[in-house]
Amino acid sequence: MTFAESLKKEIARIARKELRDEIATLRKSSHGHRSEIAVLKKQIKAMQTQVNKLGKLPYLTASIKPSAKVRSLSEDVDVRVKPGRKVVFTADRLKTQRARLGFTQEQMGKLLEVSSLSIWKWESGGAAPRASRVPEILRRLSLGKREALALMSAKAD
Repeated sequence: MTFAESLKKEIARIARKELRDEIATLRKSSHGHRSEIAVLKKQIKAMQTQVNKLGKLPYLTASIKPSAKVRSLSEDVDVRVKPGRKVVFTADRLKTQRARLGFTQEQMGKLLEVSSLSIWKWESGGAAPRASRVPEILRRLSLGKREALALMSAKAD
């Protein structure tokens, strides 16, 4: 082994020794960052599930509390719900109530003040009504046939 080769090896050994300390601190900090990232990812996932749960609530359920606007449409009609219970809008409920009233999708659309296409989409489960409209829709679905026809004829006038 020549002097140049041994000098080269010694320089490389010293350089590795000096870099070892710097690399160790970088490894420690990157490990800390990775664990922080893992904790943040878990928090994000938990928050996303909460957002998804909350996002589904307005479209699927609505607490029936008639507002002044609802009361003015028909004072004698009220949705009968047990206290503390929520009434849920479902496609099956809409189909059942439409069949009970004997209405076509077009007539049901006029009653609910939406298009017949919206009724079809709601019944097929392809869409859901806006959360702000659900209480009024549920109230109108609870009407009897005579009341519904009277409301539709009053709207036509």
